[in-house]
Amino acid sequence: MKMMTSCQCCRRAYWSGEGGACKDCYERSEETVEELKAKIAFLRISSPLDHRDHASYTDVVLLAASDDRTSESAVPVLAHKAILVNRSPVLKATLENEMEEKQTATIEITDASHDVLCEFINYLYTAEISLDEKLACELLELAENYDVEHLKAYCEKFLVSKLNWENSITRYVFAHRHNAERLLRAASSLITNNMSNFIKRSEYMELVEKEPCLLVEIFETYLSKQINAVPQKFPRLARWSGFHV
Repeated sequence: MKMMTSCQCCRRAYWSGEGGACKDCYERSEETVEELKAKIAFLRISSPLDHRDHASYTDVVLLAASDDRTSESAVPVLAHKAILVNRSPVLKATLENEMEEKQTATIEITDASHDVLCEFINYLYTAEISLDEKLACELLELAENYDVEHLKAYCEKFLVSKLNWENSITRYVFAHRHNAERLLRAASSLITNNMSNFIKRSEYMELVEKEPCLLVEIFETYLSKQINAVPQKFPRLARWSGFHV
């Protein structure tokens, strides 16, 4: 049964079956920054890497490949199956399918060093990381391989923020290899806006020799930009000729 009550926020009277806030105040209410930080701290899962002296009830062992170690002598990285299967569809399939990894609870990560693997696992638990450009590239590749989209997007955003004319070509090639669309577009824009300088760089000849398909894509993007610019630069000519993009 509805009754007249007073909103605890604006003190206005409103009809309700129970006390509290009126509809307007309820819809306007938002969590404060402090409340959000408290919620994040509450939901944060402690990584086994924070407690190297304790097993932390871990049930999965990951082994990283490196130049100076074999898998038999690699330092293990401990983790929890529940975290891995909820963060990575690839790791979930690995642990749930009838594979050797399911029986031994040991996964060999052949495409990362031990240090990068530790950063990767720590991110799966905490969503926190301190990046430099080298680590961002390594983690983006690992995140792509294990389908951790959140980490991949985070690394890609960082690399876009560090993009400049000097690294634009290498970043373009890297982005193309790892399906990093945002980084690819940003690097492509830098290159195609400086085509006269692009063809003078040593990386240009490397693309000619090793990545001709990428070179074709760059020139296609450049020509498309030039064509799209015609109606803006010469609107009367475009209307006269019936030019449509």
